[in-house]
Amino acid sequence: MNIQRIECGPRMSQAVVHGDTVYLAGQVAAGESVAAQTAAALAQVDQLLEETGSSRDHLLMATIWMADMADFAEMNGVWDAWIANHPAPARATGEAKLATPEYKVEIIIIAAKA
Repeated sequence: MNIQRIECGPRMSQAVVHGDTVYLAGQVAAGESVAAQTAAALAQVDQLLEETGSSRDHLLMATIWMADMADFAEMNGVWDAWIANHPAPARATGEAKLATPEYKVEIIIIAAKA
């Protein structure tokens, strides 16, 4: 079976397509607030989904890591608006120390091809 890698670097790919399944690397973004970082990371998710032949309508699983679960409601406010009118994926959210202290949220997506 063919494996397609998107934005492949020496350490990782931003997306990998295997068969009809799309795996996105964790998406992080700069921003002053959790809401700003969540919105920017989800915009990156949209771009990668489009590039891999998928969409929000084909999400299977979302894993969201947060630097501080105290920001859960703020992140959910952005997530809820983004996923509105689309089928919700299975989702897990947890707290973790992220790659740099500036990052407040990281979003990992698995989707089916459209």
